[in-house]
Amino acid sequence: MLFFSYFKELVGKEVTMELKNDLAISGILHSVDQYLNIKLENTRVVDQDRFPHMMSVRNCFIRGSVVRYVQLPPDGVDIDILHDATRREALGV
Repeated sequence: MLFFSYFKELVGKEVTMELKNDLAISGILHSVDQYLNIKLENTRVVDQDRFPHMMSVRNCFIRGSVVRYVQLPPDGVDIDILHDATRREALGV
């Protein structure tokens, strides 16, 4: 639940998702669910030469189990909130 709560705070911000098939997609985070399935809007492919067939995709749904990394915007990371949430989860509160 820690990551789900954190990603909900990032709705409306730009993120880059790197998938397990090496595809990296940037876009505006529209929604996220408890399984970390993510919907992106206004998407663009980072490596357009390698994935030219993905250039026409503007909105996409990404299953949480295929995500390798999520690159967050620097202003989207609030270290204090993340530390507090991590402590609470470790304590089981």
